[in-house]
Amino acid sequence: MEFPRKTFWTLTSMVAMVVGLEYAPELKHYVLLDWDDVDQVVEFRESRLQPREPIAEAVLKLKPGTGTVKAGVRGQVEPLSDPANSLGSFYEAIERIERGEEGVKVRVAHYGDSPTTADLITADVRNLLQKRFGDGGHGFYLIAKPWAWYGHRGVDSDSSGWDIEASNLTKNRDGYYGYGGVSFRGGPGARAKFRLKEAGYAKVEVAYRQQESGGSFVVEGCGESLGEKSTAGEAADGFAEFALDGACKDVLVRVDSGAVRLYGLQFLKPGSGVVYDSLGLNGAYISVLAKFLKAEHWIAELQHYEPEVVVINYGTNESVYAAFVDKVFEKELRETIRRIRVALPGKGILVMSPMDRGERNSAGQIETVPALQRLVELEKKISAQEGVAFFNTFEAMGGNGTMAKWYSSEPRLVGADFIHPMPGGAKIIGNLLYKGMLDGYNRYKTGKRLSEFANNVGGL
Repeated sequence: MEFPRKTFWTLTSMVAMVVGLEYAPELKHYVLLDWDDVDQVVEFRESRLQPREPIAEAVLKLKPGTGTVKAGVRGQVEPLSDPANSLGSFYEAIERIERGEEGVKVRVAHYGDSPTTADLITADVRNLLQKRFGDGGHGFYLIAKPWAWYGHRGVDSDSSGWDIEASNLTKNRDGYYGYGGVSFRGGPGARAKFRLKEAGYAKVEVAYRQQESGGSFVVEGCGESLGEKSTAGEAADGFAEFALDGACKDVLVRVDSGAVRLYGLQFLKPGSGVVYDSLGLNGAYISVLAKFLKAEHWIAELQHYEPEVVVINYGTNESVYAAFVDKVFEKELRETIRRIRVALPGKGILVMSPMDRGERNSAGQIETVPALQRLVELEKKISAQEGVAFFNTFEAMGGNGTMAKWYSSEPRLVGADFIHPMPGGAKIIGNLLYKGMLDGYNRYKTGKRLSEFANNVGGL
């Protein structure tokens, strides 16, 4: 019986693609098959689980029972799921950077709670994405420190003279807290100094609230005035942009007259690249995005900054309030997703679950807080129903009981509260999120090329 000609050429072409994707330099990021696993499949053996990166080695060292060394291996999980292709616009945008298009800025807005307040996790993801796809600049930074430990890797800051209102802490909320969820009121003498650890920035932009009795502020770069902006006028949000000499690393914002209300500023570099905004608030929970920020205000802020992806990374603080998890969390997560869709139709939404959170039981042993796993499953369910991406941080880091392992590891990966990661623990989470994004991107490119190939073959 003759082998069908069409089937023969289809199989031959597929084999050629697999080999080509492995060995053609220009196609090095399009991988269909991990050759290390071929002999394991043939011999029906368990995976040898030979991690190629130090982070994977650290995860395995803790023996969590799950992990992300290789998706598809028995006992492993693939933490980033996106069946509805919510991140498609993000992948398309970074592919434009890879193609060499000029002036492509790909922004990620990462909203979260206390770990991201100090740029933990987010700094590691930012660093990896920018190394791979280019550095578009540091992104958004609050005018002053709402908490002593607030800070971002790559920027030092010092400020004085500001009345600070964090959206999740102030009692008399008016809903206007900007992109970062905090507003700052100041008069003459209020100032904020910033020291960029790298040169090469071309622009600084200050976000403010315009008001009828508004005063003015001045922006300086390395001691030279970059310009002055009045905030007087009909109530509205505003953005003042100032050019920055590429060699300058010192920026000062000071109130020149009257009373002003500022939100924050962003630092951008010229050319294409990734901008990763770390938007964490200490003690934050999902209500910040669902209720505390006035809907039309936050929608307008999102539209100004235009992130390709909004990361919703809450759950740690909610996890010890079972009634909130069971009765409120779902409604507010869905409302947050709705608001983002109104602001950014067609852009990506990624729900990122909390890490494990531990507490000591009556026997003194560290165990996962009871409601946390229910919360993670709830986020997973809602993400699937809403058609948004979901990153299962809890399972990726090891699942139930991981904080006990992290606390007893050497060096220790989590603090004594069994909540906040040490820098080494944060780096593990950041690398796992980056790997999930990169795996998704590679699948996007591979699927796109296979579709183009199938269309071409079908036209022959």
